[in-house]
Amino acid sequence: MNKPPHDEARTCLRNLLAQHERLMVAYSGGVDSAYLAWEAHEVLGANMLAVIADSPSLPRKELAAAIAFAEAHAIPLHILQTNEMERADYVRNDGQRCFHCKDELFDAMEVLRAELGFATIAYGRNTDDSGDFRPGQKAAEQHHAAAPLAEAGLGKQVIRTLAQAANLSVWDKPASACLSSRLEYGRPVSREALLQVEQAEDALHELGFLHVRVRHHGELARVELDRGTLAQGLTLTTLDSITAAVRAAGFTYVTLDTQGYRSGSMNALLPVEMLMGARSSHAS
Repeated sequence: MNKPPHDEARTCLRNLLAQHERLMVAYSGGVDSAYLAWEAHEVLGANMLAVIADSPSLPRKELAAAIAFAEAHAIPLHILQTNEMERADYVRNDGQRCFHCKDELFDAMEVLRAELGFATIAYGRNTDDSGDFRPGQKAAEQHHAAAPLAEAGLGKQVIRTLAQAANLSVWDKPASACLSSRLEYGRPVSREALLQVEQAEDALHELGFLHVRVRHHGELARVELDRGTLAQGLTLTTLDSITAAVRAAGFTYVTLDTQGYRSGSMNALLPVEMLMGARSSHAS
């Protein structure tokens, strides 16, 4: 009897992981990197290490959840302090911000890799990432980071299916980009702005909006609610609650985006040639 396609994909992934003697995994706590870290630990045991980068752009809830997942599965974990806030190119916050962030991450991981005697760094790119505007992938490529999920032909939905079959709690976790992605391009990244966004989103979570983005436009906060809960936010009482929650984080004005949440909405303002250039480089 033929194996289900998902089983074949998992077998391919495990065979790729088994080729590494000692593997360090860039781990964020999202479904892709969490599944990769879990499989790497299943295959390599103590010869793998998950490394999560901690900085002001990582929400405290996300850090706590990532640590809890690693502890629940006995995955070796190292918390690495990164210093992208000290890089002027990152703080400038243009369309290449993500590149400079990931360049800092992989620079720091390279130092740690050499200190601890690991051979390779891997990260959680999957096949669905290739068509998106993701400057961070360029940094990963320049640092020769391996992408076992993509190499095995795994896309996002297959990864979620495999994670669910393995009873991993992250299998249906929504995507969660770093807090810096909430700042409009051209607005310098600061600890104060990141904290504003984090506090506002935490407050909205408390109101029951679990999948939400607060986009920082200076004094104005543009709130994106998941379209499944958008209607819930349109009552006057709820709008008042949203306004009060977001203003408490330091914003003067609050607006509700009628298009709802969509990943990478800030990228809509980038020049077309930048977006097309990124897609062409991945296709070549």
